[in-house]
Amino acid sequence: MRKVYTIGETVLDILFSNNQPFTAKAGGACLNCAVTLGRLNLPTYFIGEYGLDEVGNFVDNFLKNNNVSTDFVYRYYDGKSTLALAFLNENCDASYDFYKIYPEKRLNINFPEIQQDDIIIFGSIYAITPEVREKLIEFIKQANKKKAIVIYDPNFRKQHLHDLPKLKPMIIENMALANIIRGSHEDFSFIFGVKNADEAFDMIKDKVSNLLYTTAHKGVFLRTLKTSGQYKTREIEAKSTIGAGDSFNAGVAYSLYKNEITFKKLNNLEEAEWAKIINTAIEFATHVCMSYDNYISKDFAKSYELK
Repeated sequence: MRKVYTIGETVLDILFSNNQPFTAKAGGACLNCAVTLGRLNLPTYFIGEYGLDEVGNFVDNFLKNNNVSTDFVYRYYDGKSTLALAFLNENCDASYDFYKIYPEKRLNINFPEIQQDDIIIFGSIYAITPEVREKLIEFIKQANKKKAIVIYDPNFRKQHLHDLPKLKPMIIENMALANIIRGSHEDFSFIFGVKNADEAFDMIKDKVSNLLYTTAHKGVFLRTLKTSGQYKTREIEAKSTIGAGDSFNAGVAYSLYKNEITFKKLNNLEEAEWAKIINTAIEFATHVCMSYDNYISKDFAKSYELK
């Protein structure tokens, strides 16, 4: 049976509004993806690490209660699970402070055996972290060899700009290992200094065939070697944009799975097929923006879940 794997960091997001904490959620970009996919009843596996502490127990139980396997999670005792303080601004966008105490050994697991047409999602700062990168990249290269579909989201934040000269070669290598890149306008502006989807695709089209370029107000742009498109987003009153991009990525993976889009079919999709994938992803992201959760709700999932 086809499976979905997400690999990334784990945090406990503590949300602040007007400088007051008001809720805490299990978070991390690829963990958020996994929870959305688990709620949709897809065979979902989270690959990551968190401590043998109360925060780690909270996250572990949360994943299992949302139909996400933790068979490939490293639970460590000589460190602490990561905390992220997320401060929401007037636009409900978050800026972060992170508190990390990692163990000496990182991601000390046996990775799963990938099969053809499995779906892998990776990205964010975790994918360019030296302490885990060698193991992560070996896993992604195995996915390439097995002809799995790899989705990469750079999710590059402004606070890492001072390290860009060191990080950029790793980001470019990650892009070359992906079949789909989902990046925001901010990602490509920070990484390459480009201003729109066409400029972004010009920078990467010799490395990857499919780009989903998301913007805050102009919608989503598709650029592939075969077709292109632009798709509108709805105007809403957002409560929080944390998890919006992650849920978009989950919507893409869900559509690939549900519509039986294989590795072989992916690069031959017509614009109309991409439109269905992207509009579903937009619906997922829009729904998440209207709550303080980082993932689609269980009620919302019921109308989409696979039986």
